[in-house]
Amino acid sequence: MKTKITLNKYLLVSLLLPVLLFSCKKFGDVNIDPTKSSNLNPVNQLVFTQLRFAGDVTINERTSIIMTMPMVQQISGAYYNRYGSTYIKNKQYMSELWEIGYPNDVLNIADAVERTQSDPLKTNLNAMCRIMKVYIFARMTDLYGDIPYSEAGKAYATGIVHPKFDAQKDIYDDFFKELKEAGNSLNTSKDAVGQELFYHGDISKWKKFANSLRLRLAMRLVKVDPEKAKAEVQDAYNSGLFTDNTDICKVDYNNITNGYAEIRGNGVSVGINQYVDDGRPRVCNTLINEMKQTNDPRLQYIARAYWTNPDRLSDRLDVTDQVKAQVGLLGVDAGHYNYDNFLGAINIDYPGRGTISVPNGGQKAQLADFLVRSDAPFFHLTYAEVEFLLAEATVRWNLNLGGNAKTLYEKGLEAACTQLSLFPNGPVLTSTQIQNFKQDNQLAPGKELQTIDNQIWVALLMNAPEAYANWRRTGYPALIPAITAESTTTTIPRRFEYPLSEREQNAANIEKALTALGGKDDWTGRVWWDKK
Repeated sequence: MKTKITLNKYLLVSLLLPVLLFSCKKFGDVNIDPTKSSNLNPVNQLVFTQLRFAGDVTINERTSIIMTMPMVQQISGAYYNRYGSTYIKNKQYMSELWEIGYPNDVLNIADAVERTQSDPLKTNLNAMCRIMKVYIFARMTDLYGDIPYSEAGKAYATGIVHPKFDAQKDIYDDFFKELKEAGNSLNTSKDAVGQELFYHGDISKWKKFANSLRLRLAMRLVKVDPEKAKAEVQDAYNSGLFTDNTDICKVDYNNITNGYAEIRGNGVSVGINQYVDDGRPRVCNTLINEMKQTNDPRLQYIARAYWTNPDRLSDRLDVTDQVKAQVGLLGVDAGHYNYDNFLGAINIDYPGRGTISVPNGGQKAQLADFLVRSDAPFFHLTYAEVEFLLAEATVRWNLNLGGNAKTLYEKGLEAACTQLSLFPNGPVLTSTQIQNFKQDNQLAPGKELQTIDNQIWVALLMNAPEAYANWRRTGYPALIPAITAESTTTTIPRRFEYPLSEREQNAANIEKALTALGGKDDWTGRVWWDKK
């Protein structure tokens, strides 16, 4: 596969990028900036950040598997899920995205934008880097709130070692400007950037990605600035969005699981599968019950029961049908462990193996193998999400976005079902299954937003920070907090707290940021767009 060849080709260069950016010679031409490599290719910096976004195991394990995925009750059960599942505050896990992301992803993409901004031979590359910069910062500001933005990543070029914190409102205003300008500057007659991993230089798809990302970010503002949201949604639509699943922004990873230093495997998958037996998370019953209630045909493919849990997924036996026949399809409740509600072993007949005993852990459904392979693709932004967001915007404001809410919503349902086939060994749902799903889940008056955003939550499985952001902005699904004796708060947290290192090294600026949070850095506070 071309993408996977590209991953191997650029790995060595990618791993050297932080070293190159930080290195300098003791002596040299005084007209050359000694703080950066003079010949570092910004294409490699773009590839590096694309690869790391979902490939960095530490960030994706801590941010997704430990924190946000259990917080939105998509998974539960594993011991390390408890921080997000039962709200046990852990500053280290909340800090990883910041402390690893700024010196790697932010530093490289900010430098790549600077290197290309005045080069007439790299106008497309510059536009792609600007779009990627917005995408990287969006994940960070959505989790933390006010963050260093305008001065971030510039310490070695400008001497700013204590960057100011920009207000999230100002950051978002710049996001919309950057995405529109960068999208408009993309030109098929200009430089080809075939090495990049999202679309291999396809300019038309990059334009759609920029506009579709603008749509996503515009919908963040529905509570805090609905007029701004409405205007940006309409302009993004007019500029051209995703039109089918071939437009999905994704990276196909390699089947590599060699620990935290490796970025060629899907970091979410590696974060799940580095644990074995009952150490692996199970599907949360909140998700299973929602999909049961809607007669979702994807459930039978997504949630599977496995006998034994060795390191290699290929060695597990799928015993879903036999287990369902005796106990049904069971997950783990939010806030519970795999050993809670303990189930006695059951005997089943397995073809070629005879009678085998399936213990408690084998009876509780896990995410299907095809979803958690190390070479599974990571979906950054999907056509399904775009159609669901258009449907929601139509319900809210009755805009002209290519159809009525029913039509847009059903396009989203179909796309969310068919995108599963893009995974290696992923299921191909039949047209009958999809049509029945649509019939069973019509938009009911007064419940349109709930129905649409519940489906966004399901469609965003495996992209937990985005599911967490969408839940906070909409309130859907209506999650019931999983409070236990271990919980350190009685509500589902709304943001990540700032790292202690930032408070020590950038105290003056961080104190200003705390004003927006009511003077207290607490994970129950709300970011700017998460207005009550």
